[in-house]
Amino acid sequence: MSEKITLENPPTSVVNFNWDEPSSTFKLEKHTPTEDDVPEGHVLVSVQYLSNDPTQRTWIRADQDPKRSYHPPVQKGAIVESLGLGEVIASKSSKYSKGDVVVGLLGWAKQIVVHEQAIANKVDTSLGLPLPLYLASLGMTGLTAFFGLTEVGHIKEGQTVLISAASGATGSMAVQLAKHVFKASKVFGIAGSDDKCKWVESIGADYCANYKEEGWKKKLSEKIGPDFVDIYFDNVGGEILDFSLSHVKGWGRVIACGAIAGYNDTSKARVNNWFQVISNRLTVQGFIVFDFKDKIPQAVQAISGALKEGKIKSTEGVSLEDLSDKPFTDVPKVWNRLFTDEKPLGKLVTKIA
Repeated sequence: MSEKITLENPPTSVVNFNWDEPSSTFKLEKHTPTEDDVPEGHVLVSVQYLSNDPTQRTWIRADQDPKRSYHPPVQKGAIVESLGLGEVIASKSSKYSKGDVVVGLLGWAKQIVVHEQAIANKVDTSLGLPLPLYLASLGMTGLTAFFGLTEVGHIKEGQTVLISAASGATGSMAVQLAKHVFKASKVFGIAGSDDKCKWVESIGADYCANYKEEGWKKKLSEKIGPDFVDIYFDNVGGEILDFSLSHVKGWGRVIACGAIAGYNDTSKARVNNWFQVISNRLTVQGFIVFDFKDKIPQAVQAISGALKEGKIKSTEGVSLEDLSDKPFTDVPKVWNRLFTDEKPLGKLVTKIA
């Protein structure tokens, strides 16, 4: 019997992972879909890998206004959505056939029926690349970093870049792309431990500040120097965004990619330094990767080329959690590591089959 995890109680603040409590956020259900459950234009996918992304927290939040959200909220009783990779085991789609390995918007389920439009692309398995890469550097993570720097940051060779959450999935890709592909003169990172900062520096950052260390702001300010930075790539919001706004030079650009500091407590994502935007004529722009869907093929080609040339350390940027022989109820626990001190280096991918 196949298993799936549905949204039982959309959270207003913290997520409740206690399955036996009536207020539990999630519910485990058993159901094995068959070909009869597949409508026209849909496919049945056997899920192999799940992407873990902070933005999923916004998808399940209670009391959302769908008109103000880029993604429709997950409804009570529905499978918790997640980017994923799997094999098509039944198809009533003209685009995908049984046996195709696909990447797209799937969910926390061992088998799931999705519309063909939920599939982002078919994986060319003949290339022999590790499948988790298609959820990392060759997936939405890599594309987010790429488009953030190019389409929003308008990065140019020789510029300076500051990146928060630099040891995370998107941040670590942004570090490597900025330094090795777009040839930034200086790349500064911010991460949450000395070990993470050492890793960030090993993949391209000129300096990484541990924001949990006393005096980190002063040290980073000295490293950045009086000329400030051209671009700030923001993944967190809150206090770190406040600090960073005062270190972007006049007419600089702020790439608003994420606000993980406030996904469980919105008060922690508040900005108190907004006058810096006005006084220094900064451009602050949010974006969603699918804003640039027409440019995805060129971006994938550019990232693939960087991988082949060794400019991006692909395998070091993926942390794989194997749950294939463990309880399926561990899936949310792995995802929750993104919001704790247990957050791993690079992209966190869950293997479920």
